Amino acid sequence: MTSSVDRSVEPRLSVVIAVFNEENNLSALVDEINAVCDGRGWVREIIVVDDGSTDESARVAGSMANVTVFRFRRNFGQTAAFDAGCHAAKYEYVITMDGDGQNDPADIPNLIAHLEANNLDVVSGWRVNRQDTFGKRFVSRGANLLRKLFLNDTIHDSGCSLKVYRRECFDNVRLYGEMHRFIPALLEMQGFSVGELPVNHRPRRSGISKYNAVRTIKGFADMVLLWFWRSYSVRPIHLLGGIGVLFFVVAAIFGCRTVWLFLTDRKLSSTLEPLLTVFSFIAGLLFVSLGILTDILIKIYYAIAAERYYSVREIIKNGTVTKVTGRPNGLEAQIAPRATSHD
Repeated sequence: MTSSVDRSVEPRLSVVIAVFNEENNLSALVDEINAVCDGRGWVREIIVVDDGSTDESARVAGSMANVTVFRFRRNFGQTAAFDAGCHAAKYEYVITMDGDGQNDPADIPNLIAHLEANNLDVVSGWRVNRQDTFGKRFVSRGANLLRKLFLNDTIHDSGCSLKVYRRECFDNVRLYGEMHRFIPALLEMQGFSVGELPVNHRPRRSGISKYNAVRTIKGFADMVLLWFWRSYSVRPIHLLGGIGVLFFVVAAIFGCRTVWLFLTDRKLSSTLEPLLTVFSFIAGLLFVSLGILTDILIKIYYAIAAERYYSVREIIKNGTVTKVTGRPNGLEAQIAPRATSHD
């Protein structure tokens, strides 16, 4: 599901940065992005999504050139921040980055060149030489192994936030929980082509890491959900109903055993077979019923549009503050229309 791009015109970029208490890192990061784009004459917008920061991150970013700031009312998480920024992007290439300065903006041209040269829809950064603590690297490698087991996607480092996407990748994608790690897998499920390129990874210059064990657990839960969605989103009855049928078979085995004991004048009160027969039969009914209900709910899901679960307080651009009103999922109405042709 690739799209053609006019290579005779320089690409225009929407750089999305998720931020939570990064006031001391933002100025240098935005300056680096502007320098990379200015050196190539690229048109860009820089979208900083302030995920409920308690410091001056929004003020610092909002006072800089080419920057639009979306301030959340509270901390909704990095996934919500990327979802808001990517759906607000108006240019044909969407670049996602962390706000801690560990992603190197100098890698952006290489990512775009790799995407165009191979006619890809997504190129994910691969932090070959990670500048993180041993514990963080160890947990990340374990998570990558589990991701390969459950999702079997084509990249090595889904946790790297530095990625380039064609804008249409987000036309039908909504992100929840900790799903930002699995965007390439989500897009592969929809038929988009995904590539990977080694990128530079730098030590954190200031502040503290927001990565913790709770996020790891949430990420694993989302991975299991994504596995289910990839394999059984159209017909969940195949999984849940299959488990139900398995319980029915077990119930039949124990039932036959119970009948045999009864016919041979054994005391059923001293055996577990009758109880296991009833338990297995009820479990089978529950799983089949759950499969039918889940199938109905997923059909409803596909029939209606999902609403966002976060809200934006205000938009800051070039020092001007605009309050956002209306429903949380009316974000697109608060931003400039997307660009559809080159200037």
